[in-house]
Amino acid sequence: PRDVSATEMRLVHLDLKGAAPRVSYLEQVFPLLSQLGANGVLIEYEDMFPFKGELEILRSPYSRSPSQITEIPPGNPPENPPDGSSPQFILKHEKYQHLREVERFPNSFNPHIPDTLALLKSILSQVIEKHRRSTWIHIGADEVFHLGEGMDSKNWMSHNKGDVGTMFLKHIKEVLGFLTAQYWGLRVLMWDDMLRKISVGALRAPRSLLGMVALVVRACPAAVPFLTKYVESGFEAVWFASAFKGTTGPAQAWTPLSYHLKNHLSWLKVMQAVPRLAPLRLQGIVLTGWQRYDHYSVLCELLPVSIPSLAICLQTLVNGETPGQAHPVLLGRALGGGGSEGRGAFPGVEIYHMVEQVNGHLKESILKTLEEESAIKGWFSPYHRKRQGLHPRPVLSRLHEDWESFVRDLRAQLERVYFPDTVEEWMEENINPYLDQLRDLVRDYRAIIRLNGRPKAA
Repeated sequence: PRDVSATEMRLVHLDLKGAAPRVSYLEQVFPLLSQLGANGVLIEYEDMFPFKGELEILRSPYSRSPSQITEIPPGNPPENPPDGSSPQFILKHEKYQHLREVERFPNSFNPHIPDTLALLKSILSQVIEKHRRSTWIHIGADEVFHLGEGMDSKNWMSHNKGDVGTMFLKHIKEVLGFLTAQYWGLRVLMWDDMLRKISVGALRAPRSLLGMVALVVRACPAAVPFLTKYVESGFEAVWFASAFKGTTGPAQAWTPLSYHLKNHLSWLKVMQAVPRLAPLRLQGIVLTGWQRYDHYSVLCELLPVSIPSLAICLQTLVNGETPGQAHPVLLGRALGGGGSEGRGAFPGVEIYHMVEQVNGHLKESILKTLEEESAIKGWFSPYHRKRQGLHPRPVLSRLHEDWESFVRDLRAQLERVYFPDTVEEWMEENINPYLDQLRDLVRDYRAIIRLNGRPKAA
């Protein structure tokens, strides 16, 4: 593999564990990422990978085909390392439930069962086989919330006079040992959060992680103290992880540009501190874009909605903090939008503007009509609807027709980019809770119209 160790990489995280875009859409997005300054994508597949053989049970019905994984479209960023992703999409299956650390939680592997390591080797091998041109692989290894709570782990810690940290290191070393022995020259990334409570001495111990893995550090405000610890532990290379979407709420539908711009301006300050931590060097940054907080949570912002944020964040990393750092100005430079939010030609811009309407107007207009419109409050209250006795005033039809027409257009745009399961989930979470109230009211309205104004029931 070619040597990129001296190159500061900028990888855009593509999270496919929710709202996985069609390949036709990614073919439009990847060239834009290169133009904006990315030189790689970090692909988190989960069940969208075309697993085969014994692992085929892990595949989503909409998973990529093998040819779609290996045939990278022209203009794609040159690096496309895969991400090891979380265990939830694996451990939810009955076939693998025996590998859970705690029986009722599908979010942590039991590291003491031999089948666990065998399964991880099989998964990694299939993923790496489809990414032979990649220099890196990300093994995840974050947020192992219930590690140490299972009986096997408690017995291990008791007999080995160890703790959760040393047990975690033992498991990760086994995974890394497999990768370094089987795939010479492949570089490995992992999140750093599980190492933060592990002592410097344990990290420096013989056969430690040094030289086998590069840490990807999250949590910008607290990054420098962690970096100091990793220098003391002997690490020489580090990555950072910022965010262009997916961190401001598990059900967030609209990406707050100012928040993510500030996040990257803060990371620029941390980057400026790295030279003072020599011999530590910065190898790259991952711009994370989480699509779900975990395998079971609802969808965060859709990718087309967050492309303006991604453009701002990438350009900030490329150009540094510049005069006129306000996000409309940056958008104008990045997307040719003339300084206007979200304007310009980028893939999915129609979805961007339609979700903006949903976020800013759909809920507000419907609830305001239902709660404040005097004709409804006075002549079509819940009391009237139950008794079907009065002729309501015609205040609903126009609002209902306008939103139904809008939603049909939005659905058509979403179906161009996403598979049916994503479209249905997004509509159910963001449209139906409000539009269904209006639909129910219109249904009752039409039913009473047909009664032709009969006297109110006693």
